[in-house]
Formats: sequence, structure tokens, C-alpha cells
Amino acid sequence: MDTRPPLPPFTRETAIQKIRLAEDGWNSRDPARIVLAYSPDTVWRNRAEFPRGRAEAQALLERKWARELDYRLIKELWAFDGNRIAVRFAYEWHDDAGNWFRSHGNENWAFDEQGLMTHRHASINDQPIKAEDRKFHWPLGRRPDDHPGLTALGL
Repeated sequence: MDTRPPLPPFTRETAIQKIRLAEDGWNSRDPARIVLAYSPDTVWRNRAEFPRGRAEAQALLERKWARELDYRLIKELWAFDGNRIAVRFAYEWHDDAGNWFRSHGNENWAFDEQGLMTHRHASINDQPIKAEDRKFHWPLGRRPDDHPGLTALGL
């Protein structure tokens, strides 16, 4: 079976590494690649959707990025214990009419022994913003290491 280091139990350092790997994956906007970080029987709560398994999670991500254009995400550690990590996040995107949003939320994650995420519970709120109020300006893809995180941006 494949493993996805770092593996639980997490330390502060390995929890932060796991979070950055997840952020990088989601910023790729490649659903087929992203779902490989989740267990085959993963259970999600994402807004009002409740996908079960990789195929349903991948379908959710495909729908997400068909409507959330120019998506850029930052995740930050909130708490960790054993095989669980809690994160807060924000991402910016626009719809096909050019309306910009900053979506804020929290996620609770649980991992198996191989480091695959078995549970992802996300609560997300969308805030309309003006294009000039955007804070995430890196080229699409991975957030540069020198780009400020949520706390430094006052989010």
C-alpha cells in the first residue's frame, strides 16, 4: 500500500508539512492527483455535499474548479493531535461573470497509518470582494515560499 508522508502521529513540524502538501495539491487544481492523498473510502463533508470515496471526491473537485476560476488557496495550522489535524484556510476565486470572492473556512482531518486522509470535514463561507481587494497574487499553482500566510495577511 502507498504511504503519504509525513505519517501520524503528527508533531507540530510534521502537521505543518502535511498542511503545506495539501495546500500545494489543491493549488494544482488537478483532481485526479489530489484524490490520491485520500483513502479509497474517504468520507467528506464539503459545504452541503457529502462525497464518499475517491471517485465522488474527484467529481466534487471537478465541479468546484469548473465554477471557481483562478483559484488560489492558503492553509494554516489550527491544531493537531495524534492522527488529526485542524486547519483554517482562505482562497480567492472568481466566477464566470468576473465576480471575485474570498472563501474562508475550517477543516478537520483524520489520517490512517499510511498518511492517507480518511475524513475531511469542511465548513466554508464565501465573502464577495472587489478585484482590487484581492491578497493572493502569485501565478496559478503552488504558493511561493516567500508569499505571506493567513496570519501575516491579517486573515
